[in-house]
Amino acid sequence: MKQALIIFARNPVRGKVKTRLAATLGDDKALSIYQSLLEHTVQITQQMPCDRYVFYADGISLKDVWPDDLYLKKNQEGNDLGQRMLHAFDTLFQQEYQKIIIIGTDCFELSYSILLDAFTALDEKEVVIGPSKDGGYYLLGMRHFFPFLFEEKTWSTDTVYSSTVQQLAIQNIRYDTLPILNDIDTEGDWKQYLHQQS
Repeated sequence: MKQALIIFARNPVRGKVKTRLAATLGDDKALSIYQSLLEHTVQITQQMPCDRYVFYADGISLKDVWPDDLYLKKNQEGNDLGQRMLHAFDTLFQQEYQKIIIIGTDCFELSYSILLDAFTALDEKEVVIGPSKDGGYYLLGMRHFFPFLFEEKTWSTDTVYSSTVQQLAIQNIRYDTLPILNDIDTEGDWKQYLHQQS
């Protein structure tokens, strides 16, 4: 079965990443945390039994943290997060992938085993979703293209997960959920993560 993992990422540029973290911790610390998040995401995805795509928000980089021989590289396209995700899914469904999952680079709690579980869930269900504690989601996967999942959302708010699940229920689409995880977006998220590690 033809499977793909989409990773939405930014280039690690000071002042351009983790702006909510930078607002309280400063640009240097925010960049350092983001670089750690990128390295974690590479670690958990580089052995995934699927094709791996990095979709860059700000221009493709070669010879970066994402090894060129392990990751296919593309640009994100669209005016908001929903349009960019829709474009990425549409691009790969047109290449006849049968299971596609998307993640970001914000979650230290995401693991190789959770990613495997997500692909396995698509054996039985049409959609799989990984809710994050802030009301969004850290993972979305599907085996059929459902463009409406990227419409009528206020992105980066605490309503994204609930509105997505509501849309699936209205359309009678069977879905599975993964464990609730915590993205690292704010100083509070970072402190909570450090506390869990201590």
